[in-house]
Amino acid sequence: MNRHTGHQPDGNEQVFSASRAESPLHAMSIDVEDYFHVAALSGVIRPNQWASLPSRVEQNTERLLELFDRHDVRATFFVLGWVADRYPDLIRKLADHGHEIASHGYSHQLIYNQTPEVFREETIRSKGLLEDIIQKPVTGYRAASYSITKDSLWALDILAELGFEWDSSIFPIRHDRYGIPDSPRAPYTIETAQGRELREFPLTTAKLLGVTLPAAGGGYFRQFPYPLFRYLFRRASEGGTRPQMFYLHPWEIDPDQPRYNNASWFSRFRHYTNLDQCYGRLERLLTDFRFGTVSESYNSWEPDKTILRANEMIRLA
Repeated sequence: MNRHTGHQPDGNEQVFSASRAESPLHAMSIDVEDYFHVAALSGVIRPNQWASLPSRVEQNTERLLELFDRHDVRATFFVLGWVADRYPDLIRKLADHGHEIASHGYSHQLIYNQTPEVFREETIRSKGLLEDIIQKPVTGYRAASYSITKDSLWALDILAELGFEWDSSIFPIRHDRYGIPDSPRAPYTIETAQGRELREFPLTTAKLLGVTLPAAGGGYFRQFPYPLFRYLFRRASEGGTRPQMFYLHPWEIDPDQPRYNNASWFSRFRHYTNLDQCYGRLERLLTDFRFGTVSESYNSWEPDKTILRANEMIRLA
């Protein structure tokens, strides 16, 4: 029995745990934002309210830090600039514990709703803030709600120009807010419109009966039964040979967060489903697969040498 979760593994789970040593080094990523930053609640919580709301991001991130320390896992924390401004000691502590710090932008706004000028300004601000806190270069980026789509590919040039070397914002799936459905499912290199290059580590999807299913984490991790998610995550790695990207938010392990019942039914379903089960599932995931930072995972695998031009990605959307 797992002494932390009280969970008794069945035969299939014992097989997964036994094969963990042969698992590729997958990427563990955490998007460090608070419950009131999320797009699902943007219809009932405005950015000018954020500062007055009770923040829970520090305590929830500390719980994740303790969990990763206990399992000897190093993760990549995509930190929202708004959070870093208010909790610099938390970000410094993450770095001191050996975790990779990357940028999640500043204000958690969808890129395709921003102008290039606003996006550039916010990205410079967030990158500089994080680098001042940890005293190291920040070279990785993830867009709010994976909002680098065919309508915002221009953002890739700005990222490369500002010194980012890799990105994890492109979800090869159809979704109402994000996605470039037919983009590569394995890590690849993007040549931007201005001829710069960025490494891309896409979000995990699995093919099942000809259908592309999301298997990257977040709401999908909470909404799917754990055995199904585990199966899809392993299937996505092509028999356990290719590293995959997992993501979660600190608020997803917090069932005691404030509830906004005036949000739409669908938004409440997306945001609140199985919050009480997420921490235990995450601990099971850490025993079933091997995880490291995004950079460690990318570098542990010899990716395809494919270079995809940004203008070619438009036809994949």
